[in-house]
Amino acid sequence: MRVVQAQIQTVEDIYRLVWTAVAKKQPIEAMYQGRFRLFCPHRLGRNRQGRLRVLCYQYGGESRSGLQPVGSPANWRCVALEKLSRVKLVEDAWRTAPNHSRPASCVAVPDIDAEDHPERDPQKGQ
Repeated sequence: MRVVQAQIQTVEDIYRLVWTAVAKKQPIEAMYQGRFRLFCPHRLGRNRQGRLRVLCYQYGGESRSGLQPVGSPANWRCVALEKLSRVKLVEDAWRTAPNHSRPASCVAVPDIDAEDHPERDPQKGQ
């Protein structure tokens, strides 16, 4: 019998990956609530209770509530960082939608916001 070593990601590891994804406007893939998901994380920080949260635009994978077509404002998700696992940066197009209205309720105290990094625009090949 062969033993397979699994890489365990700590919350700190996941935080660093998500922070990098926000700064570079690079999508991530991850497991969340038992489902595979593709996210573009837009804002990382803490909610009003001090818990780590990520405001993400989900553009693929599975969702309990279902996904609307890409570009729909219904695909915004407020994600609890500690519930993410198997997080990886992916080479894919950055996706977003109008109605980025949930930041204050999802992330009250931001550590980083994609809108603070306009110098990188993946849609223009930067």
